[in-house]
Amino acid sequence: MEKGLKHPVVELIGQGEGQRLDFKFAVNDSLKIARSLVAFANTDGGTLLIGVKDNGVIAGVRTAEEYYMVEAAASVYSSPSIEFTSKEWNIAGRKVLEITVKKGLHPPYFVVESGSGKHLYLRINDSNVETDRLMTRFIKLRHVQKGGFLSVGESEKAIFDALNQQSPLSFPELSNRIAVRRRVAAQIVVNMLLMKLLEWRWDGHQFVYQIAAQEYTSPD
Repeated sequence: MEKGLKHPVVELIGQGEGQRLDFKFAVNDSLKIARSLVAFANTDGGTLLIGVKDNGVIAGVRTAEEYYMVEAAASVYSSPSIEFTSKEWNIAGRKVLEITVKKGLHPPYFVVESGSGKHLYLRINDSNVETDRLMTRFIKLRHVQKGGFLSVGESEKAIFDALNQQSPLSFPELSNRIAVRRRVAAQIVVNMLLMKLLEWRWDGHQFVYQIAAQEYTSPD
């Protein structure tokens, strides 16, 4: 490397953790690594640097041991299995393992946890966020169906009216304003998301919903 040039991993670390970059001090639990791999595969892909602390300090790891833990995370604790590429870097005598995951070709991907089933994660900013039941259902369906048919009735109108008054709202908040069972309300919200009448976002604590950017006028 030419004098004065930064090591490519050092430059990458300088960007800080984000949507497509995650740091791990070490791999002592394949399940935790699976959450990062699944989140990347379900979103935009990304890079995992193992041997780097959250504050960007390079601690170094035994890359061979870490690799086998990542391999288990990708094949045993992920469903379907996740493909990844790896590179070993030696930076001032300390080794860093770089794991790269592309956006998955067969989403959605799940983390398989013994005793608690499958869990879906998304990468949102610098966090791996587990989806709730409503969002899990929406993400499953959006990969198998494009759009759909939605009849705008009293419940749908109530959702639009609520969001015109206050936006965004969480699902419990929306459900409380609809005179139907919560299970039915969830299906209505999922359908509206599939039809791109509603948009979702993560507010740092929960998933919230708002009317899609396209203009919509609530029926009289």
